[in-house]
Amino acid sequence: MSELSAVPRRVLCLSGSLRRASSNTALLQVARSLAPATLELTVYADLASLPLFNPDDEIEPLPAPVLALRQAVDGSDALLIACPEYAHGVPGAFKNLLDWLVGSTEFPGKPVVLINASGRATMAHAALREILTTMSAQIWLDVGIPLPGGPCDMARISAEATLTAPLRNILNTLATELQVLSR
Repeated sequence: MSELSAVPRRVLCLSGSLRRASSNTALLQVARSLAPATLELTVYADLASLPLFNPDDEIEPLPAPVLALRQAVDGSDALLIACPEYAHGVPGAFKNLLDWLVGSTEFPGKPVVLINASGRATMAHAALREILTTMSAQIWLDVGIPLPGGPCDMARISAEATLTAPLRNILNTLATELQVLSR
């Protein structure tokens, strides 16, 4: 094994939900626990701290939470995104996060894996894909892992092989693709 392949590839996990008991965040936390040793997943936890996007504020020095977000994106090899739908759209807080990345140099070309945790195709998921494409993301995978209805925490997700098996497959595929990219 080469020294380069021994270094885990960094994946920043972005949940589009602010809820404390978010199914999307729980799914990303389970992904972190299932990740192969070649991946190091970090779940971004500061969505609520981002100020409302205003292009007039996109100057140096950037607000500290925005600078931290951009540094986290820059320090990652890929992004893993799970985002719910609210009123047929991308939640406002997550759109705000994306707006802060539109003018950044850290985001364009970043490999992205999108996970739709809904049991059906959603308008928000299609809109999110369009937004990310417009932002010059490289969408490597766009998959559905439909979570069961009702409260869905890490324990419930981890206990369901029908959820963990596809999640492991996604992570293994991502690990392989990042390994190929690093050669």
